[in-house]
Amino acid sequence: MNWIFGKSKIKKISTSELKNVYLPDKKENYFLDVRTRAEFSGQSIPGFINIPLQTLSEHLSKIPKDKELVVICQSGMRSTLACKLLTRAGYEHVINVRGGMNRWF
Repeated sequence: MNWIFGKSKIKKISTSELKNVYLPDKKENYFLDVRTRAEFSGQSIPGFINIPLQTLSEHLSKIPKDKELVVICQSGMRSTLACKLLTRAGYEHVINVRGGMNRWF
């Protein structure tokens, strides 16, 4: 319900934080890339699972609710939408990577 009133549970991190804080501790997190399969095949970060945004709602059962979810896309737009969808679906610890893959390299 918090998302209705503008109180977001979605944390935002930089790609630098992703590299230095989140990726080294992979056990505590679930890494989700919501780009298309073609984008993911072309370039991706090891450890990320690809579930395109267009099919995300159909695959929620594959995503654990007991881990922090770190979500990335190409620029941050689709991952923001994915984070909102996940939050509405009951995921409590959702993290959006600002700037996405555009800022990764």
